[in-house]
Amino acid sequence: MGRRLLAVVPLLLLVTVVVFSLILLMPGDPAVALVGLENATEERLAAIRQRLGLDQPIYVQYARWLGRVVQGDLGTSVRTGQPVAEALLERVPVTLGLSLASTAVGLLIGCPLAVVAAYRRGGVVDLVARGTAALGVAVPTFWLGSMLALVLALQFRWLPATGYVSLFEDPWTSAWHMVLPTLTLAASAVAEVTRQLRSSLQDVLSSDYVRTARAKGLGEGWVVAKHALRNAMVPIVSIAALTVNRIIGATVVVESIFALPGLGRMNLESVLNRDFPTLQGAVLLMAIIVVAINLVSDLVYGWVDPRIRYS
Repeated sequence: MGRRLLAVVPLLLLVTVVVFSLILLMPGDPAVALVGLENATEERLAAIRQRLGLDQPIYVQYARWLGRVVQGDLGTSVRTGQPVAEALLERVPVTLGLSLASTAVGLLIGCPLAVVAAYRRGGVVDLVARGTAALGVAVPTFWLGSMLALVLALQFRWLPATGYVSLFEDPWTSAWHMVLPTLTLAASAVAEVTRQLRSSLQDVLSSDYVRTARAKGLGEGWVVAKHALRNAMVPIVSIAALTVNRIIGATVVVESIFALPGLGRMNLESVLNRDFPTLQGAVLLMAIIVVAINLVSDLVYGWVDPRIRYS
């Protein structure tokens, strides 16, 4: 356990190096983005570079930036003038809520579908499950989101296409506005959960201990629930963690399609507006969330399967 937590430290340091490198890899001059092209005189640019430390060596810039990050100072948005940390706190609930809701829908639909498909291998449900998994993996998220908005929102007007209402202001309206984004992200989650869990369950159902349980006269329902699903719990934990991570990455597209004020849309807007401090802060926070999810999933392994222990 302790060693596992210590391994996160160098990983987070590596994440900060990658995130800091974004400002170096992106084309353009941050000083020009700050003052605007029309006001970019050499004197002003030189003064801004000196004030921001952009005239210092790269390792000095990184050390100063990392020191501020550790203290919770992520800088100020070039576009709005708002502290980046404050803006992130406003948008985190949107992305996390959308990601968790989509993952929950994916698990609630994908797990039963995978169980029935594995149990009735070669049957109608199995064919439907495999077709659903193949289709969900193949269809691009941006295309599915656009089609759902076009058909269900613009054509039939059953659901709102854009907009966001806080859960604390109006829970019902908030949930209603999140239906289309959740369905868009949940489609790939259902496909991935169904595909991986079906494969894992088929391996378990053909194992020796399951055949032994059947030979003892135990009912099929008991065998599946008590033996097969119990031994497939570790893959389920892994699948859930991977699904959340993939969905968090896909929020960049989905939040932009449905105009949701989350971290994903903040990333895209920061790139378009060349808002380097906001981009660094948003990417850093999303990376930390992914690392935390992976850590939690590893710890859950030991609780689900006592044979797994982390020193």
